[in-house]
Amino acid sequence: MSIEIISTEKAPAAIGPYSQAVKCGNFIYTSGAIPVDPVSGEVVPGGVAEQAEQALKNVAAVLAAAGAGLENVVKTTVFIKNMNDFAAINEVYKKYFTGNYPARSCVEVARLPKDVLIEIECVAVV
Repeated sequence: MSIEIISTEKAPAAIGPYSQAVKCGNFIYTSGAIPVDPVSGEVVPGGVAEQAEQALKNVAAVLAAAGAGLENVVKTTVFIKNMNDFAAINEVYKKYFTGNYPARSCVEVARLPKDVLIEIECVAVV
């Protein structure tokens, strides 16, 4: 089975020894996307809603580089700093995932890279 490393300048570069995504057969596994603007390299201003929006834009950009879209996502994992933000994140999330929603886990964590409020990873099938 072939393995293809996915990389795009339309999403933030990896900040460690990992790839933005890996395509293996018909599956695409993304690394966690944080709310960093790919142009400025800075965390987007605002609260959790703005950060969720940017993280999802970054996930979509990586998937596009792999020849897929959010409609191909079968599973997401959402890491959040505060479970009290769950409802606000859902409001943004449902703008990006409509109809047949992917499976999802949501986990509250103590800390995320660059002290962001949210990180999202996914598995997609093409």
